[in-house]
Amino acid sequence: MSEIRLLPGIPQMSPGAFFEDHRDEVMSAIARVVDSGWYILGREVEAFEDEFARHFQFGGAVGVGNGTDAIALALRAIGVGSGDRVATVSHTAVATVAAIEMVGASPVFVDITADTYTMDAVSLLRTVETRGPIKAVIVVHLYGQPANVVAISSIAKQYGIRLVEDCAQCHGARFNGAFAGSFGDVATFSFYPTKNLGAAGDGGMVVAADPVLIRRARTLREYGWERRYISDVAGVNSRLDELQAAILRLRLPLLEAGNERRVAIAAAYHAGFAGTGLTLPALHSGATHVYHQYVVRHPDRDHLRSRLQDRGVGTNIHYPVPVHRQPGYAGRLECDPNGLETTEALVGEILSLPMYPELTDAMVANIVSTVCSLV
Repeated sequence: MSEIRLLPGIPQMSPGAFFEDHRDEVMSAIARVVDSGWYILGREVEAFEDEFARHFQFGGAVGVGNGTDAIALALRAIGVGSGDRVATVSHTAVATVAAIEMVGASPVFVDITADTYTMDAVSLLRTVETRGPIKAVIVVHLYGQPANVVAISSIAKQYGIRLVEDCAQCHGARFNGAFAGSFGDVATFSFYPTKNLGAAGDGGMVVAADPVLIRRARTLREYGWERRYISDVAGVNSRLDELQAAILRLRLPLLEAGNERRVAIAAAYHAGFAGTGLTLPALHSGATHVYHQYVVRHPDRDHLRSRLQDRGVGTNIHYPVPVHRQPGYAGRLECDPNGLETTEALVGEILSLPMYPELTDAMVANIVSTVCSLV
């Protein structure tokens, strides 16, 4: 085997790398906002909402404070509230579940598929048929590829269930040619700095084809106002700020190139890790993957992770404990009557390797060599 030449420590993610490469453009965007004298819900937010909706062919878009708020506002926009039950997965960022409880609804967990780690339509159908009325389903598009949203949408329509797409990790991915976020009644995005389309702070978006839902989300995000200072409904304060919108406007035209670089890195990983003891990411038929994360499985994950850290390769675990097993949620939420066997088997083996567009070919080659020397 060729000699392993490690570069200085390689982080698993590096949200600052974009800003280092585009510092002048970012500072110019910030200066534009500062000089405008308008800092909340102004021209930058309006322009970004319009550009985002047109870029992804959505009917409309509403900028909000963060991805968690986006899910909560989306649920409220479709009429989910106190006492309602919402099906989703336990293998997700806890934000998905926190948002359900923010609106007074109760999460009901379904299992995931063993290959793509996204919602299992069979588990969803079983849960819907045995657990009583379900008001909505939140399908989480995980790690950069969509779940089988066509099958899930079919079940939702059959049972009169509203469908929400959590696209926080899937900016620009497609299923059967349509962008993730195009299949549900409403969809949500996060612009957390590590996302494929990331801000320099928090931010989120609610999108929908139905203008009525867009109007509801827009009203709810600012105190329920349709007329200033008059709350027609009880809303919240969740506004995407002008600075973040200006930065996101800069980044949006660069997203496709960034995603293409992620795909190229993933291809190098696929080729380099072939024949090793790693289980590599699988791809749904009809899906395009934008590799927000590159997640492998290994039976001795923790030992491998420790040895990679010793050699300067950063890793992460997305996510180490499923939500239904976390102390704040354990024992009080419903699940698929057959349990969550795949979810629970997965979490002890998954490992996220370095993935961001600014990884150089030399860095990728060293990551591949290092991993291969350890598995």
